[in-house]
Amino acid sequence: MTSLADSDELIFFVNGRKVIEKNADPEVNLLFYVRTVSRLTGTKYGCGGGGCGACTVMLSRYNPKTKKIHHYPVTACLVPICSLHGAAVTTVEGVGSIKTRIHPVQERLAKCHGTQCGFCSPGMVMSIYTLLRNHPEPTPEQITEALGGNLCRCTGYRPIVESVKTFCVDSNVCQLKGSGKCCMDQEERSFVNRQEKMCTKLYNEDEFQPLDPSQEPIFPPELIRMAEDPHKRRLVFRGERTIWYAPVTLNDLLELKANFPKAPIIMGNTAVGPSIKFTDEFHPVFISPLGLPELHFVTTVDDEVTIGAGYSLAELNDVLQFVVSEQPKEKTKTYSALLKHLRTLAGAQIRNMATLGGHVVSRPYFSDLNPILAAGNATINLISKEGERQIPLNGPFLERSPEANLKSEEVVLSVSIPYSTKWHFVSGLRLAQRQENAFAIVNAGMSVKFEEGTNTIKDLQMFYGSLGPTVVSASQTCRRLIGRRWDDQMLSEACQLVLGELHIPPDAERGMVEFRRTLIISLLFKFYLKVRRGLNKLDPQKFPNIPEEFMSALEEFPIETPQGIQMFQCVDPNQPPQDPVGHPVMHQSALKHATGEAVFGDDMPPLDQELFLAVVTSTKAHAHIISIDTSEALAVPGVVDVITAEDVPGENNHQGEIFYAQDKVICVGQIVCTVAADTYAHAKEGAKKVKIAYEDIEPRIITIEQALEHNSFLSSEKKIEQGNVESAFKYVDQIIEGEVHVEGQEHFYMETQTILAIPQEEDKEMVLHLATQFPTHVQEYVSAALSVPRSRIACHMKRAGGAFGGKVTKPALLGAISAVAAHKTGRPIRFVLERDNDMLITAGRHPLLGKYKIGFMNNGVIKAADVEYYVNGGCTPDESDMVMEFILLKSENAYYIPNFRCRGRPCKTNLPSNTAFRGFGFPQAAVVPEVYISAVAAHCNLLPEEVKEINMYKRINKTAYKQTFNPEPLRRCWKACLEKSSFYARKQAAEEFNKKNYWKKRGLAVVPMKFTIGIPIAYYNQAAALVHIYLDGSVLLTHGGCELGQGLHTKMIQVASRELNIPQSYIHLSETSTITVPNAVFTAGSMGTDINGKAVQNACQILMARLQPVIRKNPKGKWEEWIAKAFAESINLSATGYFKGYQTHMDWEKEEGDAFPYFVYGAGCSEVEVDCLTGAHKLLRTDIFMDAAFSINPALDIGQVEGAFIQGMGFYTIEELKYSPEGVLYSRGPDDYKIPTVTEIPEEFYVTLVHSRNPIAIYSSKGLGEAGMFMGSSVLLAIYDAVAAARRERGLSKTFTMSSPATPEWIRMTCVDQFTSMIPKDDPSTFTPWNIRVS
Repeated sequence: MTSLADSDELIFFVNGRKVIEKNADPEVNLLFYVRTVSRLTGTKYGCGGGGCGACTVMLSRYNPKTKKIHHYPVTACLVPICSLHGAAVTTVEGVGSIKTRIHPVQERLAKCHGTQCGFCSPGMVMSIYTLLRNHPEPTPEQITEALGGNLCRCTGYRPIVESVKTFCVDSNVCQLKGSGKCCMDQEERSFVNRQEKMCTKLYNEDEFQPLDPSQEPIFPPELIRMAEDPHKRRLVFRGERTIWYAPVTLNDLLELKANFPKAPIIMGNTAVGPSIKFTDEFHPVFISPLGLPELHFVTTVDDEVTIGAGYSLAELNDVLQFVVSEQPKEKTKTYSALLKHLRTLAGAQIRNMATLGGHVVSRPYFSDLNPILAAGNATINLISKEGERQIPLNGPFLERSPEANLKSEEVVLSVSIPYSTKWHFVSGLRLAQRQENAFAIVNAGMSVKFEEGTNTIKDLQMFYGSLGPTVVSASQTCRRLIGRRWDDQMLSEACQLVLGELHIPPDAERGMVEFRRTLIISLLFKFYLKVRRGLNKLDPQKFPNIPEEFMSALEEFPIETPQGIQMFQCVDPNQPPQDPVGHPVMHQSALKHATGEAVFGDDMPPLDQELFLAVVTSTKAHAHIISIDTSEALAVPGVVDVITAEDVPGENNHQGEIFYAQDKVICVGQIVCTVAADTYAHAKEGAKKVKIAYEDIEPRIITIEQALEHNSFLSSEKKIEQGNVESAFKYVDQIIEGEVHVEGQEHFYMETQTILAIPQEEDKEMVLHLATQFPTHVQEYVSAALSVPRSRIACHMKRAGGAFGGKVTKPALLGAISAVAAHKTGRPIRFVLERDNDMLITAGRHPLLGKYKIGFMNNGVIKAADVEYYVNGGCTPDESDMVMEFILLKSENAYYIPNFRCRGRPCKTNLPSNTAFRGFGFPQAAVVPEVYISAVAAHCNLLPEEVKEINMYKRINKTAYKQTFNPEPLRRCWKACLEKSSFYARKQAAEEFNKKNYWKKRGLAVVPMKFTIGIPIAYYNQAAALVHIYLDGSVLLTHGGCELGQGLHTKMIQVASRELNIPQSYIHLSETSTITVPNAVFTAGSMGTDINGKAVQNACQILMARLQPVIRKNPKGKWEEWIAKAFAESINLSATGYFKGYQTHMDWEKEEGDAFPYFVYGAGCSEVEVDCLTGAHKLLRTDIFMDAAFSINPALDIGQVEGAFIQGMGFYTIEELKYSPEGVLYSRGPDDYKIPTVTEIPEEFYVTLVHSRNPIAIYSSKGLGEAGMFMGSSVLLAIYDAVAAARRERGLSKTFTMSSPATPEWIRMTCVDQFTSMIPKDDPSTFTPWNIRVS
């Protein structure tokens, strides 16, 4: 390879500053470049594959042909820097800064409470900013479209959308559209009592600065000159291992392609980029004809539109929109089908990067566009040095038949898409786990041509994606149906033929085999109905229409912009104006989140001599380690050391948690060793070279069922019992038995686990900076691993980019691993898990199996319940035992069953150890009573809501473990929820809808909740705080709680502000650390504000008591004067506050105790619509009533409720972890694990904080961090309700197996019909499935 000296200069701009890169490396992407070279750390790493939007930036390019500047969003992780020549990059730092001026986008996102942890905020800002650069007054549709590629795990999206809506022209219209009632009408929506005013304003629009498009930075004139330079020449960039060619003419491109026939052509890098990153593909040469005018054109001739291969999918969308608006409908059927799929294909960033030519030629098996292009008879126009030729975009091409392939030196010039004709119908159909930004589970492009004036098939084409390694054509089926009439008989034959032709083997990759077989014919049936409807429109006399009740099967679920109202108690008008308690105060870091200036772990500047750590994990679930060969790894340039169990100076197994695997591995994903190197790329390269030899050990236990078979448990059985269960079963009218499977959940915090371990020069001290919920735990584990007293281990925690329980125990394990590496090498270690490793190593929520036996009377009264719970704990103890205790303590939820027994045990399996997750067992366990109540309702011919009401706690009572409580707030939430959501009226309306629609069904459900906060062990509820007052009157506040995005620090500042009676601006809170507050307990269990608030209050009251003599002498004095005087009188201005904790206890021998300090009550109602043919569902509306007692900060509390609800909704519907029978986790990133996007949230979303009293807690508040999670089950139960309606109509049994999540697969296969009974079924004993259920 030639020397780097032959490299051209790469010139581009970042935030208005010119960058001249003399040695541009084609392997370096823009995300790495801006973070490490430009030191602009606002742009975040979330997944590395373009799937989460955390690294969104704006690219701007000048088009010399149109003389226009084009602004568009891209994911920086997929943009090679070499593709940026002549472009201007804007990162979040270039939009605005708190140091200079914040931009209206940043200000509104912050003030509308659209940021919690803040890790996704810079990406959100960039997506919104780019939208506003192109559309200063966006429509609601444009907003949802712009945000579709950005994931947020904290907020539930509603406040983010609302912040952008403030830029719309009609942003102040009444939100209860068309109801005729004003949403601000206090009388209508206040219900707690008439004197108490309810508020709905969480922010004040009058504060917002206006958006002035004329003030945006100009596009660098130098780049315009460069673009218009008539003497442009080919550019060459040479890296360490690769060369990048950027041709500027078509001939130059063809020359390069002839010389380097194997080199990929890079346009958006959305196909090549991920395969380099995730499958270790390597290309020595890249050819990038970006901006080549010959690839950017549109021509329209008589019967077709030809579009240049260089058009991005977003530009293709604009072209097609224009053509559809100009041409008669009958000519644009193919274009309309393409437009429908372009709307949901990936997110806005990828659509702006990926090109038409790249998409067509890379032929992804999941392509949503190629099947439609093929069905619409598109052709591909190719060019090479030999000349031009056309090939059809047809079955052989998509199936990669050698004779239909491109020659290696050919380039796609353009794609021609013919107009459709009157008697020609073209359609695109798809079903994915999530409506947008998700690969299809099955998709199709279909077209049919009829003999003019008849319904006789002249030509038929069907192409399916996602059935195998390529898109497939059902060509034999189509041939056999030519000449047939388009009627029911043809349909049933077509279904049989296509199932015979398109075989999916039972062990096929990606699983869901019977579901995918069903979709093949369900989508065909949808097409059949569409065409029947089209024929009827052409000639109503000749061709009868489809039945009225089938019509809705043709309607796609719309993507609406969500709207709603948030209600909370207004602040008492007599409260002093300076007192912030009870006000919707913005998160103290919100503006920094929105400007990218909030510093997260990996944003800390590089340290001298720091090393990067990469992990080597086990590929076996249960095996002996025969040998570890590190010789090749140590030979990789830049690798400094490989660290194994041998290098741990202290304990390698601390309380059952193993740091580095020793002698054997007990799960896939267990850390065997780590590689330390000068760059992460070198460390990763070294990790790939470590050779480990294994010998399998039997048994390999993956599922709960296998654990029960082998009697494999992590701890002994625990039980809670009241009444006499055995005898009660003898006196009931009916008994039912059943089981419920609830699968696990991945935390998917946006910031992956991040640790900086810095060894100190003296006394074996070690300093760690990390994102954790439990710094004390990290300190303990590091101390054990290094065999050093805890006083020498300092853990600093500034903020976490989301945690949700996933950063309670896991950072301790990873902290110990990195501290051992820092100890061995004597150098600072930066350890940032990539998303796939994070998902693999740290596991998540416990999958659960519940078995129940219920005795009840015919009137719906439940007399006896015997329930068994098992959770899949994984391979080490972690928190599984405590999770099981919580499950048992909370398993009755809101229902009183006089004779009640529940037992449970955590199973030990060869999976990575499951851990804490928001709700801590309750969201899984509480599904079980909801399922058996639905079953009782079905047996008694009652509504589930009636059975819930009958069995709900009514008056002051005791729980099954004998803790007294008053359910009055529960009854109030329940009643308000039924009334204010108009439940019974809407239930009636849903029944009417269901009568009129055979293939779409609506369902509603209401769930009550009795949730608990805190821990049944008193010493885990203690907390401390440290408050310093400085001589200028400013205050430094620290406490033991961790800021995870929930706004804990903000609430603590509110508490200190009230107690010291000074403005919040006087109070600073920097970080949590083991140096300032020792032995702090975890920030979890919804008790962060409860316990730390009491400690802060205590410290402030101690200080105020000391200041009293000074204040008494000078009552009218200023705070600053009092402080100066106090110092002059030698009064101590620093105080430690302490809260002993709620005195909770639980005696498991006696099965009784006051296990929790208080209860949080709530009720939630959701309505869904389900597509019985595909299994898709749409969430139409959700109402949540949450007993908040008195909210210290309604904005933060509502944010917690909404965010937890959306996370819960994801858990119960679309989030699905897939494991192989060998215990390998397949779901390791946003491509194959789908959390909700902005499209999934309810179209109407109403949240009300209900006022009650809670004198035990600070200011009578309640902890609301987790309670909203279970509210998501109202969506699951609404889906059950809709599915039950479909089954009733089809004459199927009333009861059916309910499990969670209710994925499209579960919904479709439970709505049994003629199509599900047509598909071939496989004998399970004859094959090993691709994936298995682990619950």
